[in-house]
Amino acid sequence: MTTAPSAPRPPVRAATSATSLTSVSLPGPRAPLAPGALAARAAPAVAGPPAASAPAARGIPLGRADVEAAAARIAGRVRRTPLLPGLPATPGLHRTGRGLLLKAEHLQYSGSFKLRGAANAVLALGARRMVTGSSGNHGIALARLARALGAEVTVVLAGGAHPAKIAVIKALGGRTVRVPGGVAERDARARELAEETGAVLVPSSDHELVVAGQGTVGLEILAEAPDAETVYVPTGGGGLLAGVCLAAYGHPVRVVGVEPAGTPRYARSLAAGHPVRLAPGDSVADGLRGQQPGAVPYPVIRDRVDDLIAVSDAEILAAAALLRRRGVEAEPSGAVALAGAIRAGRGSGTGPRVAVVSGGNTKAALMAAAAAAPPSRTHCTT
Repeated sequence: MTTAPSAPRPPVRAATSATSLTSVSLPGPRAPLAPGALAARAAPAVAGPPAASAPAARGIPLGRADVEAAAARIAGRVRRTPLLPGLPATPGLHRTGRGLLLKAEHLQYSGSFKLRGAANAVLALGARRMVTGSSGNHGIALARLARALGAEVTVVLAGGAHPAKIAVIKALGGRTVRVPGGVAERDARARELAEETGAVLVPSSDHELVVAGQGTVGLEILAEAPDAETVYVPTGGGGLLAGVCLAAYGHPVRVVGVEPAGTPRYARSLAAGHPVRLAPGDSVADGLRGQQPGAVPYPVIRDRVDDLIAVSDAEILAAAALLRRRGVEAEPSGAVALAGAIRAGRGSGTGPRVAVVSGGNTKAALMAAAAAAPPSRTHCTT
């Protein structure tokens, strides 16, 4: 039975600049959405002329049951990653309850959480030829899956893609296509290629099956730490944050998204009351440079997230250095949630806080992965 949707949140006032935006509190009730509730809440249209890369809102209902189904589907393809012991007390990080725990997605088979959503989509769709747009980690995850399944994948990458990540995609047998511009141009070209070739488009975040797969991160956190006070989630395209929001429906845990200060697309969109597109931005967190919210993640995040925090490049690099001192090799994107937890400071309750370490594809890790995976077929690079 479908639950009537809760009242929309009041608009949140946008900060005057990306660098001044540090936190956006989202007041109002967080009533759980049952399967079907999202169907009644189509994502608002983007202001102004439609963006060429903005996918149409699909209006397909999503709920926690979709995340649970994804967990069952991908169980044999992904690693159930541990919650690592909390970090010691440091300026901005004080002990509360069990302290701050780390969800170790850098230990995932593909080096990042992206394998979860990719596996759920590929297995559910039975895709044999795939196209995606990616900053790197989603492409690596799809290439790994394609290699195991005997499938084909073409990964479209924007100009700022990390060369070492491109090398791993090629080493795994994936085809790569380079395009000028930012994430919007990348995703537009991926859609064109899918239409031209008849391949299945598997977006990096803006797809129901991908979001549900990423949500298994949240299921695992709440299963192991049911008393968690807050979960900090790195936020780029929004697939991981939306997935964790789905997993957290009906649970009192606070869900906080953390964005790079240069690309606060979700904070700006929630403040405006509709998805907005930002100009291409730069950040040391190369996996979190999305320009606008996805049609699938946006309404989920709008209706469940508790807070959004923006962190600077300096804060991200400091968090990555802190993780390295603790023996956790995280790439900058993977350290963003910890940077947000440090900025947020002391928790208000007695339960642990959890920061998702979303990826560990550092340069050294990528070089090792490329060396361990010799190419299996011809690449097409343009």
